[in-house]
Amino acid sequence: MPTIAKVWIEEDCITCDACQDILPEVFTVTDDTSFIAAAVREDGNFDQNTGRSAIKKEFRAEYSDIIEEAADACPVEIIKFEYESAEAGDEPAEAEAPVEAAPVAAAVTPSADDGVLAGVLAGDRALTILFGSQTGNATGLAEKTAKLSAAYGLEASVVDMDEFDLANLPSLKRLLIITSTWGEGEMPDNAEALWQATCGAKPALGGVHLSVCAIGDSSYDEYCKAGIDWNDKLSALGATIVQEIQLCDVDFDEPWAQWVAQALPRIACVDDSGTFQEDMVEAMIAYGSGDDDDGGVEGDFTPASISMPEISLTLKVFRYDPDRGETGHDTIACALPGHATIQDALSAVQNEVDGSLSFRSSSHAGGNPLTGVMANGRVVLADTVRICDLIDDGDLLSVEPLPGHEVLKDLIVANDSWENERSSSKPWMEADPRQGERLASGAPIGVMASSEATKLHQMGDVSSFPLLNAMSDTYGIDGAYSGPAVALQRWIRAQDSRSGTAQTNQIYALLQGNGGVWSEADIGAISRHGANGEKVANELYAARARLLSEFKFSGKSGRMVKWYARSVKLSGNVNETTLYRQVLGPLGLGSNIMNGVSLRMMLGFTRNGGPMMRGFQGMLMPPAGIGKIPDMFNSKVHNHHEVVAMFNELDRRF
Repeated sequence: MPTIAKVWIEEDCITCDACQDILPEVFTVTDDTSFIAAAVREDGNFDQNTGRSAIKKEFRAEYSDIIEEAADACPVEIIKFEYESAEAGDEPAEAEAPVEAAPVAAAVTPSADDGVLAGVLAGDRALTILFGSQTGNATGLAEKTAKLSAAYGLEASVVDMDEFDLANLPSLKRLLIITSTWGEGEMPDNAEALWQATCGAKPALGGVHLSVCAIGDSSYDEYCKAGIDWNDKLSALGATIVQEIQLCDVDFDEPWAQWVAQALPRIACVDDSGTFQEDMVEAMIAYGSGDDDDGGVEGDFTPASISMPEISLTLKVFRYDPDRGETGHDTIACALPGHATIQDALSAVQNEVDGSLSFRSSSHAGGNPLTGVMANGRVVLADTVRICDLIDDGDLLSVEPLPGHEVLKDLIVANDSWENERSSSKPWMEADPRQGERLASGAPIGVMASSEATKLHQMGDVSSFPLLNAMSDTYGIDGAYSGPAVALQRWIRAQDSRSGTAQTNQIYALLQGNGGVWSEADIGAISRHGANGEKVANELYAARARLLSEFKFSGKSGRMVKWYARSVKLSGNVNETTLYRQVLGPLGLGSNIMNGVSLRMMLGFTRNGGPMMRGFQGMLMPPAGIGKIPDMFNSKVHNHHEVVAMFNELDRRF
């Protein structure tokens, strides 16, 4: 296995200590970034090692695997490394930063064991992997792909699109492109210049063999557009597509692994003359897997196969026949492996009991955000949740359609309202006009900081937006409510620094108005649906807090929070007496004298133990005076617990 000769730290380190925890002998985290220790470097300096000083030879074999582990653990992927030259005795050169990274492994010399592949594996085995990346995801996948390519006798070079010379493109025999999509279908910043140059020059690419892996976000209209554009453009210029394009959603690890397991053996079957030997693909797959029974992609990037004991269960499935308008449940006793998903259980019923059972499915785990169902009261994706995570042996598993949605047939629900609300919310970017939007080279200006881009991505990093609406207790009841999914997407767009002032104000108005974020009766109910629900609930609370400030505590909810907060801060107490005094006013207290609260106030039996006179004064003097709470004077507030919950979220000092 090749050993690492150089390791360095790029910009944008978030000083998370992950690398130092794994390998303190090499990495030291400072206040601003991470440094490479002087003791392991040839130059003896203590810095980020941007000059690419080599690691001392006595440490290379010992630390190589752990450096790779630290690089994989880095959340922002700024730990970079370079392998030793394959030839014995070569000293790694301390040169300036190369335009192209050194090959991750030497070409495999054909031997008698290579059999029919000897001709394919002979000669030039260069593979170029171009990446277009905005936040580092595509960069990391390109480096992983290069590492895996060595098993197929390829010499991979990972190249930033910003640093690739277009003049070299027609001479490439083997090319893989891994690119993300930025904004509304735009190229990543580091890919824009090469894209414009390629479109302008239109080079002839008849000798190029190509496959593209595109990363995107299916919640955007222009899903994976940058990768699709590269695939279509290079194909139109004559390049041969050896493996069809792979589209990856925000959870890109599994689709990337599937793509790389297919694309690498196929691109490896391009021989020294530049001819694609398609009849050798099966042999190349076996060669790359080492004739292993497992086959496929191996290493740290393939999840282990976890088998769970068989579970006997009673499966109760909701059924709806739209033609007859009949509803009911089918109950089936069955036994399945514990690691089987809900989708596996439904498929077993469909294949062996009743072929008319209808549900949305996915070809791979987490691949379809529309597979949501309600299983034993939990809102989940059927293709990701295992049976053993829900029930024990002998238990009942009840599967119902998502609540709050129109049922089309059995477990399939309509998502029209979600799609319509999302479209009407205008999720596309509307930036303010500015001078010099592009440089003379055509490259865009005003690049977003990677930390901000990461934060925006994390805010919306949920497994399924339609699933969020089913987590709401309000969505299926309030026809005017846009739902938590659209509210979340509006909130994220409002926090995007590239959004124009007019668009941001418009979004705030939508969130504040009828059907906006205040329509959610109990945000806490959403947080009870696992990690996704908790993430969304926190963002909706943050949106409410911003709206209270943005609209100066106007509106019914804003006034209640404002005056309740003032009352609490004045008295230092939180109790139902303070709340009633605040929201009812003097006549309201008089009309509710028999409910106990008013009586306790008048007689001085308050929770805060204050004098009777002070409690009586609170009925007449600010902040409970006439006009302090317009539209609520002398009216009962039934959902006063919501006011308390909002206040507790906004001010935790009491």
